[in-house]
Amino acid sequence: MDAALTPNSARGAAFFDLDRTLMSGSSGFFWARAAARAGMISRRRLALDAWENVKFRLRGSTDASTDKVMLRVGEMLAGKRAVDFQRLGPQVLAGVLPRLYPQMLEIAWQHQDAGRPVFIVTAATQDTASMIAHVLGFDGGLGTPLEEADGLYTGRLAGPFAYRDGKPELMGVLAGERGLDLTESYAYSDSESDLPMLRAVGHPVAVNPDGTLARVAREEGWDVLRFDRLGGRLKMLGGLTAATLLGAAGASVRRRGATK
Repeated sequence: MDAALTPNSARGAAFFDLDRTLMSGSSGFFWARAAARAGMISRRRLALDAWENVKFRLRGSTDASTDKVMLRVGEMLAGKRAVDFQRLGPQVLAGVLPRLYPQMLEIAWQHQDAGRPVFIVTAATQDTASMIAHVLGFDGGLGTPLEEADGLYTGRLAGPFAYRDGKPELMGVLAGERGLDLTESYAYSDSESDLPMLRAVGHPVAVNPDGTLARVAREEGWDVLRFDRLGGRLKMLGGLTAATLLGAAGASVRRRGATK
């Protein structure tokens, strides 16, 4: 019987990263697109975020890129009404929901049917984590909490940044509150940066892993799932383009030889 279908004997849970794990690409891009439509950020910034989303789908996250995003988001949010960003939620969902992997949703729901509560754990905001978890019928979401004062964002965090070591920290707090056993729990993620999250549980699973995570998963005998095909499609396109250019170059050389 599949482990995800085995009834939960201890009180384990299942924790899912969001970007490139539950969905293809980055949920942050859809916040940026909604914010641009509302006049909160520039179209140039949106174009840059779109390119960053493509790179993220191909290579995953890095500490440097994540720190840059958090700094930019903090500066953008400072002094803004929290409710204005919360009202972007429907537009964000319209972008995120079609990009969810049906296979990952099925795995999550199988965990629930086996008695394990299911949670999203993401570097995105707590509002984002809670909103998507609610729509998917999950048991909750853990994200990065943003500090508010008098209904305005301060640009600072109100708790741990849900990235790298911040994820198992939040998972540990939740486990203590709900009586969960992390050694009997599952975690799913795509990135080397989530090795602390994956190692915090008894059953880690790599999903669309970046190079480092794929190597660790092989060495440690972890299960690996792959759904994101953008990289393969772009590599194929690159190969076709190269073949076309080589063919054109060969034809040009042949034409020049024929005229000599």
